[in-house]
Amino acid sequence: MARTRLYRHGVLTAEDFPITESAAHLRDPDAVVWLDLAGPSQRELAALADELDLHELAVEDALHPHERPKLHEYDTHCFLSAYAVRLDERSGRLVTSELAAFLTERALVTVRPDDSFDVDALTARWDRSAHLAGNGVGYLAHGLLDSVVDSHFEAVQALDEQIEALEDLVFADHPNEREVQRRALALRKSLVTLRRVVLPMREVVNALMRRDHSVVDESMFPYYQDVYDHVLRASEWTESLREMVATIRETQLNIQGNRLNLIMKKVTGWAAIIAVPTAITGFYGQNVPYPGSEQSWGFWVSTAAIVLLSGWLYALFKRRDWL
Repeated sequence: MARTRLYRHGVLTAEDFPITESAAHLRDPDAVVWLDLAGPSQRELAALADELDLHELAVEDALHPHERPKLHEYDTHCFLSAYAVRLDERSGRLVTSELAAFLTERALVTVRPDDSFDVDALTARWDRSAHLAGNGVGYLAHGLLDSVVDSHFEAVQALDEQIEALEDLVFADHPNEREVQRRALALRKSLVTLRRVVLPMREVVNALMRRDHSVVDESMFPYYQDVYDHVLRASEWTESLREMVATIRETQLNIQGNRLNLIMKKVTGWAAIIAVPTAITGFYGQNVPYPGSEQSWGFWVSTAAIVLLSGWLYALFKRRDWL
């Protein structure tokens, strides 16, 4: 179902009107229109493109999924592609919501391939900053970008908490190595996906803030600067989290190596202790007589030697923390 809004002189005057009425509203020089299309067909979007004079390449990008976040400028409008994200905390997988937008002089058209993007949260954001509605399309585009960037921030924060939980798993007394590896791989994949949608947003917001664009006027410039700062922070946070996941994986391998060395040290210590009675009792299997063979004192001497030497080795290794 299409969502629509009409602003006149910075005031919301109509909502959820048919898209066919948008052309009549745009004849009013004081009107600003928002049109939202969820899963439109090529014919529907082509008809809207004829009314708003949208470039065919921009329309093609809006219909094809998995576009890179970008901002392209055409003669009559700008085309924006971006992704909102959220983290599935159970699986550690990042879920993306693709969004395309056309920014004309007095209209913002958003195109979504599905209903995964939260449009109600977007309209609520616009309502909270209704005092800026007089800035027209710049006000609408700011709310859209702010909503997208906030989803990036929420995802980064959730990933940070997941990585902290992963650290606790690594240093647990009895860690589940397979679970740690699975979570680390899932988080690393999510960070790679997040990086692909966050880093290009710097170019998008920075391009909109250029003085030669008519979208952002002087009164909206500080708000776009705030969004740009959030984009930079999300980008830097994403990069640091990628390094943290790599460090955690290296730490896990080091801990596994240390545990293996400790086990080998203990096994070697016990092998040295066992070698003493093995060497002494081995004399019983020799065909050559030795002192004390076939004598009762020889048995007791060998037994005492086994006990004393084995006990001495055990005490020595224990004192040196080898056992």
